Amino acid sequence: MEKIDQFIERNRDLYIKWLTDFCGIPSVAAQNRGMEDAVKYLDELFDTAFSIEPEKLQTSGFPVVFAELKGKSDRTLSFYNHYDVQPEDPVELWETPAFEPDIRNGKIFARGVADNKGNLIARLAALHAIQEVGEELPVNIKCIFEGEEEIGSLNLPEFAEKYAEKIHSDGCVWEFGYRDADGATQVSLGVKGMLYVELQAKGANTDLHSAQAAIIESPVWKLVWALNSLKDQNEKILIPGFYDDIEPITALDDEMLSRYRLDEKETLNKLGLEHFVLNLEGHRLKEKHIFEPTCNICGIVSGYTGEGTKTVLPSEAKAKLDFRLVPGQDPEKVLAQLRQHLDANGFKDISIHVTSSERAARTKPDEAIVEAMIAVAEQYGDKKPNIVPNTPGTGPMYELCQALGIPSASFGVGNFESNNHAPNENINVEDYIEGIKMIAALVFEFSKQFEKEGSVHS
Repeated sequence: MEKIDQFIERNRDLYIKWLTDFCGIPSVAAQNRGMEDAVKYLDELFDTAFSIEPEKLQTSGFPVVFAELKGKSDRTLSFYNHYDVQPEDPVELWETPAFEPDIRNGKIFARGVADNKGNLIARLAALHAIQEVGEELPVNIKCIFEGEEEIGSLNLPEFAEKYAEKIHSDGCVWEFGYRDADGATQVSLGVKGMLYVELQAKGANTDLHSAQAAIIESPVWKLVWALNSLKDQNEKILIPGFYDDIEPITALDDEMLSRYRLDEKETLNKLGLEHFVLNLEGHRLKEKHIFEPTCNICGIVSGYTGEGTKTVLPSEAKAKLDFRLVPGQDPEKVLAQLRQHLDANGFKDISIHVTSSERAARTKPDEAIVEAMIAVAEQYGDKKPNIVPNTPGTGPMYELCQALGIPSASFGVGNFESNNHAPNENINVEDYIEGIKMIAALVFEFSKQFEKEGSVHS
C-alpha cells in the first residue's frame, strides 16, 4: 500500500479540488435544485478518472448514477453513496456561504462535504489512485450513487427490486462514517429504521377569535392530548404491540455493546447538557442508544407564534414525528398500530400522512466486509476502532443490501463535529486524505478476506 499512499499524498490537491468542485454544486433534492448539474459532474469525473461514462439508471425520481469497474476476481465490492444534500438553511448561521467551499483551520467547510460528498469522492479517488500506480483492482467494484437519500430514498426500493441482479455484490461499503472525539475510527454495522409521519388535527373551517374557545373545540389541544398518549415520562412508547417484534439482543450483541465506546462527558459538554435522558449512563445508556426504538416529535405548528399577542383559536394543528425502528420492526405494521392506537383513544379524526418509511438493517460482525474494515481501521489508526453495532441514524440500507442478501458496513471521513444537516458542515482535510488511503486499502483487504476463506475451506 505504500506506493498507493504516496501517490495519494502527491495528488492531495487534485483530490481536494474534486471534492470542493462537487460541493460547489447545490444538489438539493428537496428543492429540485442543482441535481442535473451534480449528475453531469459525476459523468465528467468518471470520464476524467476512469475513461468511462456511468449509467444513469432511471427511477420515478432522480436517477441513480451507476458504474462498474472490473477486477481480476469474481468477487464484487460495492459503494453506496448519494449526491443530494440537505438545504443550507439557516443560511445566516454559516460563517461562509454553504455552496462556496472554504478551507480554514485544517477543515473543509461546505454543505454536503461530510454528508455525503466527502465519502463519495474519497472512494472514487481511492480507485483512481489504485489504477494510476498500475495496480489491477483485486475485485470488481460497483458504484451506486443515488440522488434522493436526503428526502427519504422514496424510489430506492423500486430501484433495488428492478436492478437486483445489477447491484448484487459480496459486500457493500455504506455511505457514512465518522471519527470519535478521540480520533478513533467508527466502524458501523447497521442502521435503525424509520417511520416518519405528520399528524394533523382540524377544527373550524377558519381561525377564530379565542373567545370562541369556550364553545369550539381546539385542534391544538386535541393534537397535544394525542401526542401525550404516545409516550410516558419514563420514555416508554405506549402504542400497543410496538415492542412485540423487536429482535432480542443476543450475547454477541451485548458483548459488542460492552466494547462500543461512547464518550459521555465529551458528548454532554458538546451539547451543553448535564445528563442524558432518565439520567442514564454506562451500559444501559449505550443499550438504549443503539438497540431501542424511539418516538420523537420533530416539530409542532399551529396558530400564532410571532411577536406580541394575537388571541386566536387556530383551525388546525400539525406535528411531525419520527419513529426510529430497530431490527424486527416493520414500519408498515407500526403505522397500523399507530392508527389503531389513535382510534382507540378518541382521536379518529386526527389524520396521518406518511413521509417516509425504512426498515432497520444490521450486518453480522463475522462478515468479510466487517473484518476487512476493522483490519484497515487498525492499520491506519493509532487507536482501536470503535465498533458500532447499530448506528442510531437511518438510511435505506435494508432495501439495497440486507433484503438482497448483501452484508454492509461503513467507515468514512466525517468527524465528531462535522455538523451534518447543520450550518458550517465540515470535515478535516487530513481525515479526508487518510480516508482515501483507507478505502484503497479496504479494496485489497476485502479481497484477502475471501482468499483466507478459500484457504480455510481448501
